Amino acid sequence: MISIALCAGLLGAGCAGKQGFDGRVYHAGRATFRVGPVPSTWKKSDAVDGAMLAFTDEPHSGMVSVYGRCGKDGDDVPLSALTQHLLIGFTEREVTEQKTVQLDGREALHTVLSAKLDGVKTGLSLYVLKKDGCVYDLIYAAPPASFAGALPAFDAFVGGFATSTESGG
Repeated sequence: MISIALCAGLLGAGCAGKQGFDGRVYHAGRATFRVGPVPSTWKKSDAVDGAMLAFTDEPHSGMVSVYGRCGKDGDDVPLSALTQHLLIGFTEREVTEQKTVQLDGREALHTVLSAKLDGVKTGLSLYVLKKDGCVYDLIYAAPPASFAGALPAFDAFVGGFATSTESGG
């Protein structure tokens, strides 16, 4: 299983306020968002420091994390720099794909790579989106042997991502 410390070490400072996930929409004031389908094999986790929403993917020994922060670096920091910030502490990075994609009507940067953290090789899929003064990081991490098999579910989860400025989602 990917270490909880790995995902906590990736980054994250959730927005303050009343928070909750109803199975489709995460409510956190300004950073309210919905996500795509959550596979039944993903189990919600509250153990990832700073993550607004996190799941363990036990069949793939993986971890899904969603981070959001508002009013801190959303306006003048490029997506590529925000992505590099997520990778602080990782070594032997091998990017296999990096491209701009449309996510919730905005450009997002999607990066797929393998890297080592404390000598342990990990597959990573990162989506970084800036919208309405907030930055969202959607992250999947798993061991290389099971990583590719987990990506379709993660991509569907990300594909349903949409922000909302309404408190009801």
